[in-house]
Amino acid sequence: MRSRLATRSTRLVLAAAVVTALAATTACGPEDPSETGAAAPSTSASSSTSPTASAEGTESGDGKDEAEATAGDKGDSASGDKSGYGQSCGTNDLDFTVTWEAQPISHYLVTAKAKSGITCYLDVNTPSVSFGSGADGVASPVGQGGEDPIKLSGSSVAYAGIDAKTTEGEGGKKFENVIIATSEDDPNPAEVELPDAPTVDKPIVTNWSTKRDEVIPRIA
Repeated sequence: MRSRLATRSTRLVLAAAVVTALAATTACGPEDPSETGAAAPSTSASSSTSPTASAEGTESGDGKDEAEATAGDKGDSASGDKSGYGQSCGTNDLDFTVTWEAQPISHYLVTAKAKSGITCYLDVNTPSVSFGSGADGVASPVGQGGEDPIKLSGSSVAYAGIDAKTTEGEGGKKFENVIIATSEDDPNPAEVELPDAPTVDKPIVTNWSTKRDEVIPRIA
C-alpha cells in the first residue's frame, strides 16, 4: 500500500514539473536568435532593401555609361581629329604651292588645299605672309578679294596673291622662300620654296578667295 502511494506521488511531482516548464516556455516566447548564435531571418531585409539596391545599381550603371560616352566624345576632340564639321584650318592642315603669274599683273599666286582626309574652314580672312624673320619682310594686307569662311576639303582650294616688291628702284633683299600661316599666332607656319628668288621690298598680300581673278594684288 505504501509502495503504491510513493509511486503515485512521484508521478504527480513529474507531471507538475512538466506543466511548470511548458508554462515558462509559453510566457518567454521563442529564444532570441542573437543569444543562441542562430542567423537572423533574411526575408525581411531582402524584401525591404533589394528593390532599392537594384534601382541604385541601375542608375549607377547608366550614369557610368553616360559619363564614359561623354568622355569618349571629348577625347576625340582633344586627340586632334580634323574630320569634324566646323574645324578651323591650321597651317599644318594645309598644303601650299606658290606659282609665278605674269598676267595681267605679275604676282605670286598662293594655292592652299586641305590635306587628305581633312575638312576645315579658313575663318581668318587674310593669310600671314613674310619673307625672312625681319619686320620689313612682313607682307601688308591690301584687303582685296575675301570670303569668310572658306571651306577646304577634297579638291577645293583657296587662293591669295602676293606682290613681293611694291617700290621703285633697286632697294630690297632677295629671298628664295616665303613663310605662310593661316594666322599671325599660328605655331606651325609653313616655309614654301618660291619658283625664283625675287627682290623683296614692302611686300603686300590679298585676302583668301576661291576666285583667282580676285587675288591680283594692287595698291589702292
